Amino acid sequence: MAAFSFFGIGLIYIMKKSESLIARRNAIVPEGMGMFTPLTVASGRGAMITDLDGKSYIDFAGGIGVLNAGHCPRPVVDAIAKQSKELLHACFPVAMYEPYVNLCETIAKLLPHGRSTKVMLTNSGVEAVENAVKIARQATGRQGVICFGGGFHGRTLLGMSLTSKTGYKMGCGPFAPEVYRIPFPDYYKRNDGLDPVKFVKRELLSLEEFLRTTVDASQVAAVIIELVQGEGGFVVAPREYVQGLAKLCRRNGILLIVDEVQTGFGRTGAWAASSHYDITPDISTWAKSMGSGMPIGAVIGRADVMDKTTKGTLGGTYLGNPVACAASLATISYMKKININQKGKQVGKAVMTFFRKLQKECPAIGDVRGLGAMTAFELVKNKDANQPDPDLAKKLITACAANGLLIISAGTSGNVIRVLSPLVISSSQLNRGLNILRKQLLHLTHSS
Repeated sequence: MAAFSFFGIGLIYIMKKSESLIARRNAIVPEGMGMFTPLTVASGRGAMITDLDGKSYIDFAGGIGVLNAGHCPRPVVDAIAKQSKELLHACFPVAMYEPYVNLCETIAKLLPHGRSTKVMLTNSGVEAVENAVKIARQATGRQGVICFGGGFHGRTLLGMSLTSKTGYKMGCGPFAPEVYRIPFPDYYKRNDGLDPVKFVKRELLSLEEFLRTTVDASQVAAVIIELVQGEGGFVVAPREYVQGLAKLCRRNGILLIVDEVQTGFGRTGAWAASSHYDITPDISTWAKSMGSGMPIGAVIGRADVMDKTTKGTLGGTYLGNPVACAASLATISYMKKININQKGKQVGKAVMTFFRKLQKECPAIGDVRGLGAMTAFELVKNKDANQPDPDLAKKLITACAANGLLIISAGTSGNVIRVLSPLVISSSQLNRGLNILRKQLLHLTHSS
């Protein structure tokens, strides 16, 4: 509490709990830790959160795609409580426990990779990526890894090496070697007047040329791709490109790794984004909504690939923690019960329809895109795809927060507004949130 006096008039200003926490955070947390919004959170239920001062917000961020099943789903909370009374930790390589094996069996059945599937658990998405690359290198005896511009695969050393956005890795090099980056098939920004068919053909030919001029295919262990780029701005890879990529990989003995960390568990209207492309990756990586907020991820792969690893090269103290495993098992069971994929389709259709109508009202929206409930619009100046408008995106996020909506940006320029709301959001909550977004965007663009 602070007291102020002006012209003899005593005024008392009482700092809000949220303001106090933000001040404490700024005093103790390093500058390198980002802060997307000036909000706090004390509790969450379904698609709503409440801050430290009791104000409620509609959550369009979902912990960055972690809460497909909503905040604190009761079956998951109960499973966490039950498991925490039995076993908190053992370290699976030291003494195995059933929740780990149960979860691996459940995931392999849900997301099969060929005739026989094997699974290893991790603490996070970036750990899944790190291990997927280790597995691919051991399985092929090669070192090279090809990734894509705009891609995001985490903030570990290898994760940053694979990640495209330079702002996430300033001053952190040198980076891991034998990582090669090619342009993502972003039709909106890179079509050069070509129709979609000719565009895909050009991009695939460009990749073949890359393998002749930059790194030989015989030296490449894997290609890693997000079928819908998360931090890259929800750019959706063309179906025909991905199918062509899969064929090229098979032809050259290159393993295809699909990063499903943000796209998985109902977000695109299916358990896996890859199912929309009619492909089966050799290896895939998972996390985020897999555990409703508990730290857990997974690497899933063809058994013949996964088993080409040397004993001791995979593992970790906390990987597949029993409480996190229990949370994941309960999450998947709950998702099946409520038909999470259907909810993803419904939410995605509603948001996409709304955004396309909003695009007609607002010239600042250059593109609307997405897959399922992974939807976004890109803010640009002068209707030009090459003139991003991150300042408008920042103003919009702040304005929405002031009016009861939590939403975040994406894109290498930070000019993409994305929706990652819990898929259990009600129609009324979704419509309220979308209308807050519309009102604030039109106000900002009309008043500028």
